[in-house]
Formats: sequence, C-alpha cells, structure tokens
Amino acid sequence: MDFPPASPISEDRSDNLLTDPKRAATLFEESAAIMARLRAPGGCPWDREQSFDTIRKYTLEEAYEVFDAIERRDFPHLAEELGDLLLQVLFYAEMAANEGHFTISDVLDHLNRKLIRRHPHVFGEEASRAAGNEAVVDAAVGGSAARVLHNWEEIKAAEKASGSSIPDSTKSRLDSVQRAMPALAEAAKLGSKAAKSGFDWPHWRDLLPKLTEETAELEAEAAQAEKSSDPAHKDRVEAELGDLLFTVVNLGRHLNVDAEMALRGCNLRFRQRFSKMEELSDDRPLEQLSPNELEDLWTRAKRALANSEIPAPPSASEETR
Repeated sequence: MDFPPASPISEDRSDNLLTDPKRAATLFEESAAIMARLRAPGGCPWDREQSFDTIRKYTLEEAYEVFDAIERRDFPHLAEELGDLLLQVLFYAEMAANEGHFTISDVLDHLNRKLIRRHPHVFGEEASRAAGNEAVVDAAVGGSAARVLHNWEEIKAAEKASGSSIPDSTKSRLDSVQRAMPALAEAAKLGSKAAKSGFDWPHWRDLLPKLTEETAELEAEAAQAEKSSDPAHKDRVEAELGDLLFTVVNLGRHLNVDAEMALRGCNLRFRQRFSKMEELSDDRPLEQLSPNELEDLWTRAKRALANSEIPAPPSASEETR
C-alpha cells in the first residue's frame, strides 16, 4: 500500500483553519491502516512485540508532552504531540483487535454515541435518547455552560447506574473518582467528593492547624526511622508524608488553587532560578561552593528573576468532564 506524503503545517499561517471532516476521515483511515500494517506479519518487529503493559508508560509520557506544549502555546509542536497521543489510541486498539477484544471502530462508536448522548442541547433529545441517554434533563440550556455541565453530570450518572453490576449498598460515592489519575488530582477530587457529604473543613484557615499536626507526626516518625533499621518505619514515614500532602492538596482546593498546577509552576520557577544560579556562579561549579555561598546565589537568582518569571498558565476547573 502506498501512502501519500504528509502535508506539513506552516508555522506562519494566519488564515482561519476549519476542520474538513472528509479529509480528516481519509487521514484517520490512513493512520489506522498504517498501524495495522506495522502490527501485521512482516510489519515492524518492535511494534509486533509490544503489549498493553509495555506501551502504557509511553501513553503517560505523551499526555504530559501534550500538556507541556499547551502550556508553552507551541501550536506547531502541539499538533505533532497530539498525533503522538493519537498513535497510542491506535496502538491499543490494534492490539485489542489482534487479541479479539475490540477494534478502532468500536472505540469511535463509543465516542460518537457518548458525544451525542451527552449533548441533547445540540443534537436534540430524541438523538440523545437514541444514543443511550436515560437521564431526564432540560435540553434548553439557554447558552449556559453551567446548565450544560449539570446535564452532562446527570447523563453520566445515569450511564453509570444502568451499566453498573455493583449493588448500591456496597458502592461509595468515592467510587466515581478514578484511581487512574495523578495522585494530586485524585486527592483533590476525593476531597471534593467527600465535601459534598459535609465531611470537610469549614474554612481554609482550619487546615493550617492540620498542617502543623501532620508535620509534627511526620517529624516524629522520621526521627524514629533515623534510629531504627526496621523497614516498617519507612512505611510509616511514607504514610505520614502522604497525609501531609493530602492536607496540602485540600488546602489548595479550599483556596481554589489546583495543586498540580501550583507544583508545576513551582517546578518551573525552580528551573529558572537554578539556571540563574549557574549563570551567576562565575563559572565556578556549584558543588564547589559552600552552603552559605549557595544560599547567597539562590537569593541573587530570585532577585534577578523577580520581574521576568514566566506566569503560570490558567488552570482548568477541577470539575472537568
């Protein structure tokens, strides 16, 4: 099978781009055919050797590369990274097809039905019901994004209720928070879900004593671990550090700050300041400097970058689709 060369994306395009569904469908069909060819007998040995377990680490990596391109507003690079992320979808679907589980057509069918099912205000209530919507919602959202989100959650809840085989008596409201997400995001969602039942701190200031308490408990366990070779102490230190992090994440939730975004911003500032330290060290390796000299360099670096740090990108709402 011969494939036409890809059309490069011009980095200086100023015209308004509109999606061409027919061209997109043709290119997607080509991508699926390429993936099938790579996994077929006589295809790529490396691709044929891969499994769900060996590929999954790349999925997370590609997702973060997409995230990074968005933060930097590097749109030509974002187009490439989205392609890499789409490759993961095609790879999983082809492996599943090879094993007789499902095909990429099933993936697309699930997606299309879900989009129609959860957008009765766009495609109509009849089409939404035909796509599987069992929730009773008001499709007249009047241009309100809040009403759209409310309907989305109602339809989503109805889907889970009809598709679940777990008796209601054994289900927890926290079951809706997936484990398959970064730990900081999971902690924020767990706190948010628990708060809806009234299990929460009334005010962000109430978390400050909790931070002090968790810090003291961590300090006590860490001190014990220093004196003992018992591996159980390490587990307790890890548990106490987890409690402290969980409290910090929930403080961020009360302050309407996404902990993941806050930490990413901190990481960026650390990168900038450390690089500035290296620049200000007069070619002296940092490892040759005393602690006081390093502290002085850090202070100078912070001062030098005070008016030039890159602002953190806007964070998404915690309650996403």
